[in-house]
Amino acid sequence: MWQAWLIISGLFFILEIATVGFLVFWFAIGALIAMVTSFFIDSIIVQTIVFLVSSTILLFATKPFITRVTKKDTVIQTNAYSVQGKVGRVITEIEPIEGKGQIKVNGEVWSAKSYNNTFIPKDTEVIIEKINGVKAIVKPLKENIKTKI
Repeated sequence: MWQAWLIISGLFFILEIATVGFLVFWFAIGALIAMVTSFFIDSIIVQTIVFLVSSTILLFATKPFITRVTKKDTVIQTNAYSVQGKVGRVITEIEPIEGKGQIKVNGEVWSAKSYNNTFIPKDTEVIIEKINGVKAIVKPLKENIKTKI
């Protein structure tokens, strides 16, 4: 019976390679433990119980460690958000109807949209309210100062 457990273990390892969840790995280890058990005990029921119990114990005992080690952030941090709150200058007038407009901030040129879907003429100073994808959402600087007073 040990050959069957070895084949089952190999299949679980191949399945683990095909997936990235690090879940099936413990069933492969459980099958190897059941294979070792088959050298001493001929009962398939006992071997199956050893497989199930060892796989479950390994899964739950190592899950917190594996989660901590393989923890990945889903948000990729870029420095694009570093321009938020900064002042820039409109270099191509911002037209909400046509969706055109560019600003220059920190020497970089950004596609821009107005915050309130209003027209902003060229050479107007603007403040970057937020970043939406690859576009800076901006407000005229003087309008922003008036609202704060």
